[in-house]
Amino acid sequence: MVSFRFPFLFSQPPTPPVSATANASSRHFSATTAAALSVAATLSVAGAGIAISQNPNNPFLQNALNFLVSRRIGISPMWGSLSLSDDSSPVIESRTGTSFPVVLRDSQRLLGVGLRRKAILGLKNIDVYAFGVYADDADVKECLSEKYGDLSASELKGNEKLKEDLMECDVSMTIRLQIVYGRLSIRSVRSAFEESVGSRLQKFSGSDNKELLQSFTSQFKDEYKIPKGSIIDLSKERGYVLRTMIDGKEVGIIESKLLCRSILDLYIGNEPFDRKAKEDVELNLAALVGK
Repeated sequence: MVSFRFPFLFSQPPTPPVSATANASSRHFSATTAAALSVAATLSVAGAGIAISQNPNNPFLQNALNFLVSRRIGISPMWGSLSLSDDSSPVIESRTGTSFPVVLRDSQRLLGVGLRRKAILGLKNIDVYAFGVYADDADVKECLSEKYGDLSASELKGNEKLKEDLMECDVSMTIRLQIVYGRLSIRSVRSAFEESVGSRLQKFSGSDNKELLQSFTSQFKDEYKIPKGSIIDLSKERGYVLRTMIDGKEVGIIESKLLCRSILDLYIGNEPFDRKAKEDVELNLAALVGK
């Protein structure tokens, strides 16, 4: 088990009013738990996300966390020790209830979660998939600490260059997609990537790169089924290798820095699918790299 010290911050919906019933039930918590919640409430700010400081072996902290999350009480970032272990509590994408593990492949840390929505006939937005953005802790520090390590997290907050350098660096990352729309077909996924990834390839190279785009989208063959709950992992490995997996099955590997950059840009670039998710990634990246 490896421990790191950083604020684990994710955006949450506004705090709903607490009913009299909830107030009454809260009095059954122990005095110690109540004190912890009082401190958290004092630290809260309007519109802030939930900052999670987890210790999976401490039942007091877990009870307090469950109480907070169940009532969606927003608190400001807390500094603490997050243990990167398999039994760490998952992070929930609040709009869909989709859960994401805090750690992927033993070393990739969750930096942000978001939601991909798509307009149907220009009239209705549907929730297509929730996504999580992961980055390898050691790779990030190796690549970015020399340039940014002398700056504090607060100084790095909002630094667009930091995020750009992350996308350019040879850092292991994963974009995990979890399907939430029950009628989504693999053909729709292929078509959506042809449009979105194709536009990024054009943006970064100045040409359409049809062969590269085709090599990526052709991985999503009609034979694959993606019912609600299916997981698609787009993993950028060292050497700018993109490995695509559907429900744990590898469907393709492509070595291309341009393709890796184009896919990351969909989620943490200047025009991301979910702007709040991008902001969470930026905040947690600044906390990870800053002194």
